[in-house]
Amino acid sequence: MRLRSWKARSKRALVAASLMTTVVVGTAGWAIGNEQQPLTGPPPGTSSWRADRSLDVRLPDPATASPARISAFFDSLSPAERRRLVARHPSVVGNLDGAPVPLRYEANSRFLKQELARERARSTDPDLTLQDHERARSLAARYEDLLAPGRQILAFDPRGRGQIAEVYGDLSAAEHVSVVVPGSDIDLNSFDRSKDKYGTPAGMGRSLRAAADARTAVVAWVGYTTPVGLGPDAATGRLAEAGAPRLVRFAQGLTAVGAPRPAVFCHSYGSVVCGLAAPRLPAADLVVFGSPGMRADSVSDLHTTARVWAAKDDSDWIDNVPSVELFGLGHGEDPTDPGFGARHVPAEQAEGHTGYFAPGTDSLRAFALIADGEASPDSITPTGART
Repeated sequence: MRLRSWKARSKRALVAASLMTTVVVGTAGWAIGNEQQPLTGPPPGTSSWRADRSLDVRLPDPATASPARISAFFDSLSPAERRRLVARHPSVVGNLDGAPVPLRYEANSRFLKQELARERARSTDPDLTLQDHERARSLAARYEDLLAPGRQILAFDPRGRGQIAEVYGDLSAAEHVSVVVPGSDIDLNSFDRSKDKYGTPAGMGRSLRAAADARTAVVAWVGYTTPVGLGPDAATGRLAEAGAPRLVRFAQGLTAVGAPRPAVFCHSYGSVVCGLAAPRLPAADLVVFGSPGMRADSVSDLHTTARVWAAKDDSDWIDNVPSVELFGLGHGEDPTDPGFGARHVPAEQAEGHTGYFAPGTDSLRAFALIADGEASPDSITPTGART
């Protein structure tokens, strides 16, 4: 019996390796041109922050100081001193995990206004090309959208393809917090696109916030460089390995300012990020959906105290992705496989790879239970209704 099982697994691995090789080789000419360089390191403006002695103290280094240390530092400042740092270093304060939430909102508003002014100037700069002008106008329009009244921008970094985090609800007073981690093809421009709304972190976050209790806040987090399209980036863990420490630090920043341990919802390639982050991630729940794998063979391999949940609907194309990891290709076992050990989330009413947060679905109802801290194997029925 053991020999037969080993042969079956070996055959499956060889088939998977062949399939993965076909994907990589078949898309290499396209994918290599779209290979992404992950954005890592501290926020923009860190050099001037490190050199600042205006408060007669050394400011905590954004690259090395823990979120708890940063939180304690801001607690030691007067309101006037905090405002001075926001005015002098909005790009740092707005992205500094452990800084007070209202201060980050204010700092990112300032930083967005600065970037908006810069792109408006570039859009008519005679020394730039017409293509440069067009890109500047596009970015200016993007920043104007993000500055709309009522938006709560918790992180904003325009470097590369751009990164952002937006809050829905009252994060400072929330009794429960959820964080949405997206998969491929998401960045500053696409995180709240109108097309395929529930496939975007903003659409997922808003939908979850509407379905959850009023005391629950949701954060749509685009804090890592995601893969673009299908190819080596999506088939390997390179970008997830760069993104996992950023997710850990972000979540630590939330708990450092008094927020509860979050429920982290991980879509598609985002579940690879969550799997690698799991051992150090201060999460109450890890929820993966449309997952290609978490770079683990089982829940125990994640080395997490969080409850782990998994959902996949029958129409999700991700089901065609081989559930193995071999020679760095693939992401391991299917988290919805009973042998993996994750708690089941019903998704019979979801459609496709991006339908899990669509209103009225059993998956969204179950997600809301988890977000509100009310979920258990008994409380989530086959239709995801509250019992």
